[in-house]
Amino acid sequence: MRIVLASQSPARLATLRAAGIEPEVVVSGVDEDRITSSDPSNLAAALAQMKCRAVAERVEPDALVIGCDSVLAFEGEIFGKPAGPVEAAGRWRRMRGRSGVLHTGHCVRRGDQEFIETATTIVHFAAITDDEIDAYVATGEPLHVAGAFTIDGLGGAFITGIEGDHHNVVGLSLPVLRELVGDLGIAWTSLWTLSN
Repeated sequence: MRIVLASQSPARLATLRAAGIEPEVVVSGVDEDRITSSDPSNLAAALAQMKCRAVAERVEPDALVIGCDSVLAFEGEIFGKPAGPVEAAGRWRRMRGRSGVLHTGHCVRRGDQEFIETATTIVHFAAITDDEIDAYVATGEPLHVAGAFTIDGLGGAFITGIEGDHHNVVGLSLPVLRELVGDLGIAWTSLWTLSN
């Protein structure tokens, strides 16, 4: 079965590969600004669905298409990817020493069957200094991710803890994805491409 990841995220691809799944990457090319919502969970799910559907239209019907998108809810605001370095640094100055909730929408589609679920994880941010913030933003890493942070890269040192699935913070919850694939009637273990 052809497995297609509708995301250009290297972290999502690495997560699937580490879980024994080797997907093909097809970038959706959708305009994420077309969808707005004041509910971060609904927004993440809608964005994941939009990406999944856009790619599903371009591949054969029996392919398994996986779409994901993440947003961070922080003090009543929704943070996607920052617009630039100034915004990323400003977010970090607000987030340091506090906590936010990362929502990742997951959408799987095969043929005319589609299932959607959102996973949430609480993220606790370290009380980092202005110099640390400036140095981190200067690397460029926080400019390409929801909430302006990573847990699996340079930003990992600035996360003091999480409550929930750590894979979700990377951008793809393996337990949620396993359940959704099961809803499609596909055994998770059948997706493994392990070689002996």
